[in-house]
Amino acid sequence: MEADPVFTRPIRTLPKAHLHLHFTGSMRHSTLVELAERHRVHLPDALVEDWPPRLRATDERGWFRFQRLYDIARSVLREPDDVRRLLREAAEDEAAEGSGWLEIQVDPSGYAGRFGGLTPTVELVLSAAEEAETATGVGIGIVIAANRTRHPLDAKTLARLAAGYAGSRVVGFGLSNDERRGRAYDFEGAFRIARRAGLLSTPHGGELRGPGSVRECLDVLRADRIGHGVRAVEDPALLDRIVERGVTLEVCPASNVSLGVARSAAEVPLRALFEAGARLALGADDPLLFGSRLARQYELARTEHGFTDAELATLARASIEGSAAPTNVRKQLLGDIDTWLTAPPTHAVTAA
Repeated sequence: MEADPVFTRPIRTLPKAHLHLHFTGSMRHSTLVELAERHRVHLPDALVEDWPPRLRATDERGWFRFQRLYDIARSVLREPDDVRRLLREAAEDEAAEGSGWLEIQVDPSGYAGRFGGLTPTVELVLSAAEEAETATGVGIGIVIAANRTRHPLDAKTLARLAAGYAGSRVVGFGLSNDERRGRAYDFEGAFRIARRAGLLSTPHGGELRGPGSVRECLDVLRADRIGHGVRAVEDPALLDRIVERGVTLEVCPASNVSLGVARSAAEVPLRALFEAGARLALGADDPLLFGSRLARQYELARTEHGFTDAELATLARASIEGSAAPTNVRKQLLGDIDTWLTAPPTHAVTAA
């Protein structure tokens, strides 16, 4: 006997913010292929016929492969217009998925050699972001991120650079790459510079390493948000502190599965974190490599974890409340969430 349909509200019309999206990783696959052909960059099969690639980063070899694919993808960005196209298309995709505010993370060191240095690279990204925001109506903030596999002095250089743009479109300072190869406490000086400038502290932690990684982000880097952070669920006392301090965890379900952090979307501890009272902002991380964007993360919350429309609205609110969006943007988006939730459900799905 066929189950009765359950009526829900469409996720793509739920207003939300996207707080965990990497720069090259935001690129459309079709754009990657086109730019590679234009600039005569050879792409491995994993980025063409076998896309999205089969990934696993729980061992050093797996992470090396992931990083190698990311670096190859980044290499197709050869001209300023490529950067402008990437940001415009990223904003278009966000608009299509219901996102009204995007904070995109970039390490300018990876592009500086091609675009004239660190400062010119940041200027190019900021200009491209302004053009994309004007074209799409999606507000865009920039998070400048250091690479934890490089020397902490490099991070301080980036923190000073980011601080120089504080109060403009640069809204935060992050720390990314393999957390097993760079401890958070090595980067305390860089984050102190960024915090003094009023930037949000948004390091990655608690993805490939356990609760200790999250604790360092919390206590040493004084994180406002933690990229991923899902391993905090393994330490109830630590999770209680995260809840008490109102730190936002940027949870990326599809990414966690692709990199082997969880065996399936159902095993990502989204429900446990939510029930503990943690503020959660869903993110797509690197759609170019993981094959899904922001709306898919909400779909996984609904289908794999049984989130109701009211709970999905709570996730969307958390994404906005944890963002650096201007007051008027936050107010508009939060009001639009209330409107979404009071509208009658029209989207039919078959109950399991």
